[in-house]
Amino acid sequence: MIFGRWGMVAMLLTIGIGWGSTQALGKIAASTGYPPLGLVFWQLVVCTCVLGAMTLLRGKALPLTARALQFYVVVAVLGTIVPGLTFYISVAKLPAGIMSIIISTVPMIAFPIGLMLGAEQFSWKRLFGLALGLAGVLMIALPDASLPDPAMAAFLPVALIGPLFYALEGSYVARVGTAGMDAVQAMFGSSVAGAILIAPLMWAMGQGFMITQLGAPEMALIGSSALHAILYASFVYLAAHAGAVFATQTGYIVTASGMIWAAVILGERFSPLVILAAAVLLCGIALVRPKMAPSP
Repeated sequence: MIFGRWGMVAMLLTIGIGWGSTQALGKIAASTGYPPLGLVFWQLVVCTCVLGAMTLLRGKALPLTARALQFYVVVAVLGTIVPGLTFYISVAKLPAGIMSIIISTVPMIAFPIGLMLGAEQFSWKRLFGLALGLAGVLMIALPDASLPDPAMAAFLPVALIGPLFYALEGSYVARVGTAGMDAVQAMFGSSVAGAILIAPLMWAMGQGFMITQLGAPEMALIGSSALHAILYASFVYLAAHAGAVFATQTGYIVTASGMIWAAVILGERFSPLVILAAAVLLCGIALVRPKMAPSP
């Protein structure tokens, strides 16, 4: 282990704070008129470059077995293309701080999916946590209460599609594994597959664009994509060396830091009801999240 106890704590904070900033950076990239399919494509290109370099530097290759190829395609669709598309559509309309709250619903959505698949056990405590989480989302959607414009509530269902697909991706990976790859290889292959899959759709829909300058939107897109790739690999390292229970606490930091980043970078301000809704939602997640044995 490279890091000691306090090093792991510092890494946890760094990952959570870094991931929280990607919501605000994503809003900067999406709010200037770039089409969502094109934004997802370039996000995948950046992730491919970063994760490809990490894979090569570690002396590893990209497996091309039938099982690995199937994994790349499924995870690309569930974990990047659909949630990335709905993220850029909704973040252009919703405050970045609200998006940071919404993204934390993944464990809550994963719970009923796990129940249906027989991978989770029912408990009244977790059901109560699910109800708390739903209450937190509804508090945000209340008209004239939390959102700057009540019309924004129409985009909350779109924003929730991303967490739904992240939960589906998690269920898929938990069921089938990663085809013998480590997480960096798996995400590298999924990024390549995603870019190949989305490119023809992007051009067919007339949403392709070239990055010809490096202004604030372009730098925000590149920065958030590179951060996501690096922080994901760091998260996997943390889970492997400090345990899954410890590593998953990043979700709480992402929500809190995302709201802070939105205030600092974008000047967003939140009503007391939004802060209360975030607290209620996080309490619900704490109840829903199952106990896990630490990773070796």
